[in-house]
Amino acid sequence: MLEVSVVIPNFNGLVYLDGVLGSLERQTIKSYEVILVDNGSSDGSCPYVMENYPWVHIIELPENFGFCRAVNEGIRRSRAKYVVLLNNDIEAEAHFLEEMTAAMKRHKKAFSCGAKMIQFYDREHLDDAGNYYCALGWAFARGKGKPIDSYEEEERIFAACAGAAIYRRKLFDRIGYFDEEHFAYLEDMDIGYRARIYGYENWYAPKAVVYHVGSGTTGSRYNQFKTRYSSRNNIYLLYKNMPVLQVILNLPFLVLGFGSKFLFFAAKGMGREYLAGIKNGFQISRREKKVRFSVKRLPYYVKIQLELWVNMVRRIRG
Repeated sequence: MLEVSVVIPNFNGLVYLDGVLGSLERQTIKSYEVILVDNGSSDGSCPYVMENYPWVHIIELPENFGFCRAVNEGIRRSRAKYVVLLNNDIEAEAHFLEEMTAAMKRHKKAFSCGAKMIQFYDREHLDDAGNYYCALGWAFARGKGKPIDSYEEEERIFAACAGAAIYRRKLFDRIGYFDEEHFAYLEDMDIGYRARIYGYENWYAPKAVVYHVGSGTTGSRYNQFKTRYSSRNNIYLLYKNMPVLQVILNLPFLVLGFGSKFLFFAAKGMGREYLAGIKNGFQISRREKKVRFSVKRLPYYVKIQLELWVNMVRRIRG
């Protein structure tokens, strides 16, 4: 029986495929499958994988439907108890899959576990040690740019970065799959937040190590596409996951947080894109998309709110 399914979304990532698939060939665990979901690439990615990695299952989509649609297709086709999502610009250490599955087995209430992500071109510094969300409406990667030995303990996090994370397959059927309205950005925060509302946990697994190039598909860290979609999806994320009273409670912090972000992007010449994203976020926020509030989940909402405040302090302190 398969231990784990690995899903890799790809869009014109031919230059990275040897790295990620080669590292998967060297895994210490052997009972796994790899599913490459291609978003209509035009760079020959699929023929290359067919010829050089015939053991990889390929799902070819006719066009670029975005990260969420791609991984959902892969998850639905997966056959194992656990599903690992990997960006195409990742290289994994040999014990990666073994450590990821072991972490899920240790934490019975876990929806996901995130890997220790190290910068590919600067292997003395972290890229991600767990994702956090705060009352300012800011999502941030813990440990980004810090020495690789900064976060060595296995601990709870707000959400796992879907660039290198493992998920309990059966829970998607309960809480829902990745929201394809997101297309890209904050989709992992959204599903991790949703899992928390349902009472599940997300963990950081430091012994599961990968090396991440970063922005392998979308390009630079700051660009118009990313700026617009990030602000759009942030509004959508808040609308979906926060009950009205919680939004009101956090409103002063959110105004401060979004205002600060606008000034930041305006200084980079992308203020209009940021505001256009916010407007679009309100346009796509519809009642049927909102996570239905339940009184029995009130303890989880309270716990989340306390974390939002604590994470605000964490973020400000850096």
